[in-house]
Amino acid sequence: MPSTTRDAEASPAERPVSTLPYTTFSHRQRLLIITIASFSATFSGFASNIYFPVIPTMAEALYTTPAKINLTVTSYMIFQAICPTFWGAVSDAYGRRLTVISTLTVFLGACIGLALTQHYYQLVILRCLQSAGSASTIAIGSGIIGDVTTKAERGGYMGYFQTGLLLPLAIGPVLGGIFASALGWRSLFWFLVIYSGVFLLFLALVLPETLRSIVGNGAVPPFKLARSPLERFTSNRVYDGAAPARGFSLNLLGPIRILFAPEVNFVSFFLAIHYATWQMALTAQATLFENLYSLSEIDNGLTFIANGFGCMIGSLTTGKLLDKEYRRHKAKYTGPEEEFPIEIVRLRSIWFWSPLQWGALLLFGWTLDKQVHIAAPIIASFILAWSAMSTQAVISTFLVDIFPKSAASATAALNLARCLMGAGATAQIEPLYSAVGVGWAFTLWTGAMALSLGLVAVQMRWGAGWRRKRERREEDKAKIAL
Repeated sequence: MPSTTRDAEASPAERPVSTLPYTTFSHRQRLLIITIASFSATFSGFASNIYFPVIPTMAEALYTTPAKINLTVTSYMIFQAICPTFWGAVSDAYGRRLTVISTLTVFLGACIGLALTQHYYQLVILRCLQSAGSASTIAIGSGIIGDVTTKAERGGYMGYFQTGLLLPLAIGPVLGGIFASALGWRSLFWFLVIYSGVFLLFLALVLPETLRSIVGNGAVPPFKLARSPLERFTSNRVYDGAAPARGFSLNLLGPIRILFAPEVNFVSFFLAIHYATWQMALTAQATLFENLYSLSEIDNGLTFIANGFGCMIGSLTTGKLLDKEYRRHKAKYTGPEEEFPIEIVRLRSIWFWSPLQWGALLLFGWTLDKQVHIAAPIIASFILAWSAMSTQAVISTFLVDIFPKSAASATAALNLARCLMGAGATAQIEPLYSAVGVGWAFTLWTGAMALSLGLVAVQMRWGAGWRRKRERREEDKAKIAL
């Protein structure tokens, strides 16, 4: 029976004498698995973005203010930050399949409750529960990508994965505006109930287990509870009667430890600041566009299309560029494998994407401040989304590269940093631009982004040394365990 831990990215102490393929999943099976993972991650984007155009309408329907409805965006992001640290650790211990089924079941129940809500306090509680169920699918999806792809191809597959999960950024607000105008704001949540219910049934039937500590390179059958009904069609297992592995022990503090590990924490906090400015602009956009340009719900939703397509283009193009850069540097490199400069190869493009995001945020803020024609801030939102998503794709791929055995926990750690920062930014943006003006509010945040670029320089300069120290400690522990 194939080993559960022997793979092409194992440390030298763990590699077998005979080289096994990194994965036994065929190309078609991997595309199916990644497509399912990508669709599962759309629920977080839909739940967040379908909501923006109806913020003023919901405030009126629930007898509250847009500022208080904005606080439900903040509470959503707080739970979006915290919950994946739990679900990511569970996913890295007990498998991707059972964890994603559990999270989507929570999401389905929350959406039913939101469709029936009558009071503001119910909205706050259920939005937190909705976030708890949907946000973790992104971390789990990233873990699945790490399970079935090698470093040389991971950037492109991460691009496909993130393009799918970002589709809601393009069509979510449009659907929100259309549903609210035609059927009322509750129809948004009934749509999510139907979508998640149908997909959950399909996922439960089709998605195979991919966690490498359970199924190895894909050939080892998982324990019975983790098997899908269509297991034999979606995987290439060797059913030889041997007892399957059951994964590692649960480490709930794993994502927290990764977040504060020096080999990644500088770029994690860099990304958190850049992500926060992007989410802050999205949250402010619905209210500002309606007030400044007198837009209807449908028209307001249409303004978010530029943001969604900017995200998808950024994710697709950046993933391919990351693969190309990796292969180019790998072909030239002749040194030891453990000393390959992954920090330089993965992070060097940040020096282009980050300044591009600064410029887009300034353009967005000042065109709104001066009430320039609406086309200008819409174009700015496209560039902002393109650069922000490209930055996120670079950092996400880098984290999966250096934590291949705990990719879900690594992604959850990154999510914790960016969503907590994003929650704080969205909570303060309306009071800030009311006090100093829209242009200056976004200028202040641009300054914070510019200063944070120094964190990337630190990571590129000293990160490799910190990473190698951790890898040596892990190798020593593995030898002791043997």
